[in-house]
Amino acid sequence: MHRDCRPPPAGVLYVLCVAAEHPEVSAWRPRVPGVVEVFHARFTAYAYPMHVHDAWTLLIVDDGAVRYDLDRHEHGTPYDTVSLLPPHVPHNGSPVTEHGFRKRVVYLDATRLSHDLIGRAVDGPGLRDPVLRARVGQLHRALALPGEELEAESRLALVGERLREHLLGRVDTAEFRRDPRLARSLRELLDARVAEGLALDEAARLLNAHPSHLVRAFSSAYGIPPHQYLTSRRIGRARRLLLDGMAPGEVAAVTGFCDQAHLTRHFKRLVGVPPGRYRAGPRVQRRHVT
Repeated sequence: MHRDCRPPPAGVLYVLCVAAEHPEVSAWRPRVPGVVEVFHARFTAYAYPMHVHDAWTLLIVDDGAVRYDLDRHEHGTPYDTVSLLPPHVPHNGSPVTEHGFRKRVVYLDATRLSHDLIGRAVDGPGLRDPVLRARVGQLHRALALPGEELEAESRLALVGERLREHLLGRVDTAEFRRDPRLARSLRELLDARVAEGLALDEAARLLNAHPSHLVRAFSSAYGIPPHQYLTSRRIGRARRLLLDGMAPGEVAAVTGFCDQAHLTRHFKRLVGVPPGRYRAGPRVQRRHVT
């Protein structure tokens, strides 16, 4: 179920935003399997000493650049690069210029990338891949929005697939195999659980398919990814309930949105007006006199 929009437990979320010359940091632990932590930061003068993580560090730099040492070799982070630092391998990090850098990091556990890939990541932590860079950015946007766990899981599945392809040297070598029967089975699962929601990992277990293959099969068959399909179904139900006179807050609760703000965000995007305005429209169809 993916309707819990409460903030993370105390101590999990912290935000520090002070003057421009000081660090700006935000971090949280989303309710997405495989994600240990999300970390966004802007640093000017701060330099990381040598240290290790027990999770995979997936890093993109949005402004400036970072230099770091990994396994006694120096590396950098140009804007178009995705950096993947393996667990248990010491590394440091410092800004390249006096202007510092702004970065976004997601820490992943071994369910997303197995530890037998550590050696390959040490050999080549910097991945120049515009497709991967765009997907990691999309993942961060989904992780930052309450109630979008299915989208985040779907984005993460495709990111993980792309990372494994890079580490194994198989990027873009295999043509995707369409699977309309699998897509139809996933659609039936989503239709049966519009309000309750469905985790991608659960769907993968029920349908005996890899999560990334599920997302690709569904998107290929229906032209939209599973999370967009589910949101569309929820908005369809919400429209009918609003026209029946139900208040937007009540509609959000019974259609699978975590709160009214979550409903409003998607309703405005798909319908063009907020749910309150949609509900307040005329109820009687007028006859046109010719």
